[in-house]
Amino acid sequence: MKELRIRMLAGVFVVAGVLSWAGARLWNSIGTLPSVPLAAPIVLAAIAVVLLATALSLRARLKAQRDRVPGAKGVDPLMAARAVVFGQASALVAALVAGMYGGTGVFLLEYLDIPARRDQAIYAGFSVLTGIGVIAAAVFLERVCKLPEDDDDHSGAAPTT
Repeated sequence: MKELRIRMLAGVFVVAGVLSWAGARLWNSIGTLPSVPLAAPIVLAAIAVVLLATALSLRARLKAQRDRVPGAKGVDPLMAARAVVFGQASALVAALVAGMYGGTGVFLLEYLDIPARRDQAIYAGFSVLTGIGVIAAAVFLERVCKLPEDDDDHSGAAPTT
């Protein structure tokens, strides 16, 4: 499984933001721009919390397993792989959604004197922040589930005879 690439996520964010900004300008010139839902940052924050809780749980179980704690519950490799896939998919979607709301928020900065548009800009800003939180939690989850590197010499010292 390949690791998440921050550059790729940033690219998705920027492309989605530029397209969203252009789309918001076009849509506003034709009619009324759709609103940014209040639920957007709430849902993204909930996903970030789930990812973070999963990562912390897996980290604790892996540490107990490494330390050979009696009665420690092991981590099923398939479950860890599913958690990583969930994290990667969440990070990709969060980069896309955060970019989309970021572009819309940048467009709405021109209209901060209108109270409804100011609220929409605030919701868009919080959506971007919680989207970044999802990405951070997904990267943390991926790092927790990463297998240690295989070394030929584990101790770093030459064997003695």
